Amino acid sequence: MPGLTALKVKSAKSGRHGDSKGLYLLVSKTGAKSWVLRVQVNGRRRDIGLGSLDDLTLEEARDKARALRQVARAGGDPIAARDKKEEAPPSFKEAADACHKVLSKGWTDRHAKAFLSTLKLHVFPKMGSLRVDSVDEKDIVAALSPLWTTKPAAARKLRQRIGTVLDFAKGSGWRSTGAPRDGLRPLLSRQSRSGNFASMAYKDVPAFVAELNEGADTAGRLAILFTILTAARSGETRSARWSHIDFETKEWRRPAELMLKIGQAHTVTLSDEAIAVLERAKALRTTKADCLIFPGSASRQMSDMTMAKYARPKGVTVHGFRSSFRTWAAEKMPSVPEAVAGAALSHLVPDQVVRAYQRAKFMEMRRKLLDAWGRHVTGDVATVVHLARQRG
Repeated sequence: MPGLTALKVKSAKSGRHGDSKGLYLLVSKTGAKSWVLRVQVNGRRRDIGLGSLDDLTLEEARDKARALRQVARAGGDPIAARDKKEEAPPSFKEAADACHKVLSKGWTDRHAKAFLSTLKLHVFPKMGSLRVDSVDEKDIVAALSPLWTTKPAAARKLRQRIGTVLDFAKGSGWRSTGAPRDGLRPLLSRQSRSGNFASMAYKDVPAFVAELNEGADTAGRLAILFTILTAARSGETRSARWSHIDFETKEWRRPAELMLKIGQAHTVTLSDEAIAVLERAKALRTTKADCLIFPGSASRQMSDMTMAKYARPKGVTVHGFRSSFRTWAAEKMPSVPEAVAGAALSHLVPDQVVRAYQRAKFMEMRRKLLDAWGRHVTGDVATVVHLARQRG
């Protein structure tokens, strides 16, 4: 049977006009034209309407007929397939949640938690609501740019996670392409080859701390002060709650879920200077219930960018103050064993090392180290206590 052409379709008179493989053009006595597909469904011949000529061109009718024949050959219901409504692709956030639900079954708990938490913090505010099929290079660059040079390692991980979501979306039929990779290179600046975080010379830290103390107390300002004084990671400070603090023993008892790097609970000794910062933070507290010590907006966890805005103008990172502390400890406190400085930084220290120094003595050496660091970065205890009383 010869196939139809656009000209034949246009000039077709009333009746049934065959194309090929069961596709027909029906022309009514009034001249209305529509498409129908004759196909076998479960051994029975069925006529399935595809739509009018106004809705489908000849080529579109052939494509639709081809798809429905495939459904019928596979034992499916071509009528149900025809009537199925096209669903819009999900948002990037919805695609990320779906990706995490499927792929995280093969990940470690730590990676599974970090995957979503970093996307929530850095990516969802920028492009979480965008349809996943519309996400392109400029959207990804907008999400990566704040971290690309200040936290290169974190930015690279974030780029990989965005790519994982977009590749998953392609596999799910939500995008026609996977993650753009080559197209990103011209849009992102060259990162430092060093994997180290930009740090401040320890001799310059006291001036920086004095500058911070001159400003009005805010959660962000107090958080970076507390982070410097305890040599903590930004995330540990931002997750700290009042229930973690023991003012009598002057200890910050951080639960295991807070310590993603080492996976076990860790106690930090608190210098008088660190305690004074906590006393200042009490003045900002709005509830007696247990809550974050340094909350962000709406009492949610503070963004790491809140602290970073104080360090960035100096050309350093918040994390870099840990390097400042480590260098100071090596040069100014040579009598303190290296393992003690590592423990003060909450690095995982083998238990046999702790036993070698005796557990109680090991904790006291850590306290001695952080007390001296507190005096170094603030000048002296009296100054910081005086500031705390003034603000109280």
